[in-house]
Amino acid sequence: MKSDISPSQPSLQRPELLAPAGNWECAKAAVENGADAIYFGLDRFNARMRAQNFTEADLPQLMAFLHRRGVKGYVTVNTLIFPKELAEAQQYLRTIIAAGVDAAIVQDIGICRLIRQLSTDFPIHASTQMTITSAAGVEFAKSLGCQLVVLARECSLKEINKIQQQIALQETSLPLEVFVHGALCVAYSGQCLTSEALGGRSANRGECAQACRMPYDLIADGEVINLKERKYLLSPQDLAGLDVLPDLVKSGVTCLKIEGRLKAPEYVANVTRVYRQALDGVMTELERPNPLTPFPTREGGIKAPLSVSERGWGRGQADQEHYNLEMAFSRGLYTGWFGGINNQELVHARFGKKRGVYLGEVSRIHNEEVTVKLEAPVKPGDGIVFDCGHPEAKEEGGRVYGVVSKGKESVLTFGRNDLNLRRVHIGDRIWKTSDPELDKQVRQSFAGENPQFQRPIDLEIYGEVGQALIAIARDKLGNIIQVESAISLVEAHTKPLDTERLQEQFGRLGNTPFCLGTLTNHLSGAIMLPVSELNRMRREIVAQLEELRSQPKRWQLHSDVSFQNLLPSSPTLREAKATSPSLIVLVRNLKQLQAALKAGIETLYCEFEDPRAYREAVQLVRQQQQRNKAENSSLLTPNSQLPTIWVAPPRITKPGENWILQQVCASEADGYLIRNYDQLQFFAADRCIGDFSLNVANPLTADYFQQNFGLERLTASYDLNITQLQDLLTSCPPQWFEVTIHQHIPMFHMEHCVFCAFLSTGTDYTNCGRPCDKHEVKLKDRVGSEHVIKADIGCRNTVFNGTAQTGAEYVQRLIELGLRHFRIEFVNETPEQVSKTIHCYSQLLQGEITGSQLWRELKLQNQLGVTRGPMGVSALRS
Repeated sequence: MKSDISPSQPSLQRPELLAPAGNWECAKAAVENGADAIYFGLDRFNARMRAQNFTEADLPQLMAFLHRRGVKGYVTVNTLIFPKELAEAQQYLRTIIAAGVDAAIVQDIGICRLIRQLSTDFPIHASTQMTITSAAGVEFAKSLGCQLVVLARECSLKEINKIQQQIALQETSLPLEVFVHGALCVAYSGQCLTSEALGGRSANRGECAQACRMPYDLIADGEVINLKERKYLLSPQDLAGLDVLPDLVKSGVTCLKIEGRLKAPEYVANVTRVYRQALDGVMTELERPNPLTPFPTREGGIKAPLSVSERGWGRGQADQEHYNLEMAFSRGLYTGWFGGINNQELVHARFGKKRGVYLGEVSRIHNEEVTVKLEAPVKPGDGIVFDCGHPEAKEEGGRVYGVVSKGKESVLTFGRNDLNLRRVHIGDRIWKTSDPELDKQVRQSFAGENPQFQRPIDLEIYGEVGQALIAIARDKLGNIIQVESAISLVEAHTKPLDTERLQEQFGRLGNTPFCLGTLTNHLSGAIMLPVSELNRMRREIVAQLEELRSQPKRWQLHSDVSFQNLLPSSPTLREAKATSPSLIVLVRNLKQLQAALKAGIETLYCEFEDPRAYREAVQLVRQQQQRNKAENSSLLTPNSQLPTIWVAPPRITKPGENWILQQVCASEADGYLIRNYDQLQFFAADRCIGDFSLNVANPLTADYFQQNFGLERLTASYDLNITQLQDLLTSCPPQWFEVTIHQHIPMFHMEHCVFCAFLSTGTDYTNCGRPCDKHEVKLKDRVGSEHVIKADIGCRNTVFNGTAQTGAEYVQRLIELGLRHFRIEFVNETPEQVSKTIHCYSQLLQGEITGSQLWRELKLQNQLGVTRGPMGVSALRS
């Protein structure tokens, strides 16, 4: 397989194709099928800890292999880093930089700072785990020292183009990378706390348990909604950007990323090859001076799903590409969010596991034979499964023994006793799950030791009679070498060295990483050189280029610096201990707010679905302030107007959504709860507190927000257990922080709207009829827990854990460490429950009851079902 060698016009950049590699075989599969770069994790600090991964000892050999083949290698350091891990992370980063890795893909803000401390030029790629959805996010990453941004998968093509325009105008441009294929998380990456909440396995630590792929019942207003076979309500189809490649190239994205570090090498080979060939084809088409025909599009535009059943069959190369992708791994293929939001198509909800290619429905079963009207080809030896609408149960399936066409239908036969046809029903869907012939082709693409994918080199040939022949070779990465003949050129009487003969001799590059691109002949006169010498020169060119390429990158690496140089000043407890602990209450409706005011709470946070309601909330608090003034006028100082109200904008801000922030600002609250990078900019002149979504998990991150944005406090990351939280509080001034000690943890935060998808026939907010305004909705999981769903003003949904979590047992220890700000949050509690819970926590902070007493009390209170939550998870992770 050779790379497309046509030169690109400067105005149209060919995006890099980035493939996943969970092990050595996957790395080889990616390289031999045309990846320009691979990304991989080591045995620590990466977001796919279940992958086989590489070791630090593998790095020199791996990077030499990749660079010899003209491929870049990026290491994922895309998890949050806890305080006690900074020393280990520093050594780990030194090893990565010294090994000549091409970049690190990073989530943690503190780790970005640490890399810049260790090296001024080592490239940092801002991971999709940083949840960047806007120009403000790109600007934030650039200020951290990042060289590239991986955008959130939820960004549409329209939004990507808007971000490109805005960062160009603001002169904050960075190269942008997008995911083009693979599994889609239903939640925003970096904002999913489900695995943490349900099992102490954090997605922000590479331990996602894939709760989104599980079945759920939908409960609306207390009634289970009959959705028939639709149970997998949070499981998106897999992303396939194949049909929008031309639009992605035109958008100017620098890199197209394939998901799948947990997948097999056959998947990597198959998907990489499909996108390599498709991308080269797109570039050839787009680079034609006057393309006469537009790109073929499927009926329905890019929103149309790619499932074989709806696509039909027999349309050549495009069908073969889709077939290969569906056989590689498919929960159904879809263009994801590239075409905007379509809640009817993103999640089909029928299954959450791999299926393959759809063959059709069973129309007849007779004498061990199954009849079907085929939607896609099937042959003897292929593996199939019968889908009766219960993917959670054991399904019937096996190898096809024979295929006989009968008119428009086909009869499938199977080996004797291979499957139990009594468990197969008319109407069952049939999926092809295995194609041994395709598997063999795919495996052969990366088998053996010799290179199979070759990259072009360009040659310039110089020489005249009596002098050496000079060959200058260049690859597309900028490497250049010069080789001279050991024999002088002589005058040719027959068969002089013309361009054709030079191309023939220098083009014999089989079993090497190279193929001949352009050859420019600058020879003077009719001259010749023995073929044996030309062959020697060709071998020398290959050897020298391979040697030059495999040299490790020499990044700057400072030996005299440490993460300790970046730590904030040693905290003193005197200032913190001078004040008494305070209780902060976050409410989600006006009745809860009134209950909190009545309970005498002095610091109130509001997070409402509609920001326009904040005005009324602020008025309620102002009225309380006036009453307080009137009742206690002799006790109040001039600045004392308690209580104070802080309001929360939505978690995500995308291009064109500043109107939402303006609505929030119009409330004229005392301050704002900051959730993302846009809000850091927008509310820069106001009083602000950083919320948990900023993922503050170590002192380097905390210090960055404190020093650069003047936030009054930061909410500690919900990924920290009690030991890690103690480490954070002892490595920073404790007054920087507040800790949430009671809440229904926000598990999924997602662009996918459950209300629109399953309680309407609409595609988005323009035509759904807003069922979120009319119904209270919960998701019931397999163990019977009912999790509340709320929509925000941007139509994004949050799934809150149905069971409240408490850190009450650790409060006394935190007070001793100097922490003074403790937050409790409510979701759908009644005013009576709010009052009771506030009373218990007020007693706790005043030392009237212990944490254990409170936990036991709330355990019995209205079946609140409080659990200890992640704060109480064993400190083994620390």
